[in-house]
Amino acid sequence: MRPERGALSGLTRSTGHLTGGSRATGRHPFQQIVEDMPKKEGVIELEGTITEALPNAMFRVELSNGHKVLAHISGKMRQHYIRILPEDRVVVELSPYDLTRGRIVYRYK
Repeated sequence: MRPERGALSGLTRSTGHLTGGSRATGRHPFQQIVEDMPKKEGVIELEGTITEALPNAMFRVELSNGHKVLAHISGKMRQHYIRILPEDRVVVELSPYDLTRGRIVYRYK
């Protein structure tokens, strides 16, 4: 008992929603959700410069305050294949429990 072909023309193939999808709005579908999400509690965000690329997607980062930390790429950056090279300016999230290790969450263009 399938409906006729023209009956479901407003549905998108991937989600089945009646919205036009991301192309109709011109924005990424989750962009508004990410912008509205609260920042993580207790996380310290600092700017820095990549000084050295290490194995296993780890990097040595010199922060703007002069400290050097060991940082890895966040999951979203890894998922979107954002390349990080030495001398890139980045934003690093540090946990208040271990200020020597961090997570790279943004690379400046």
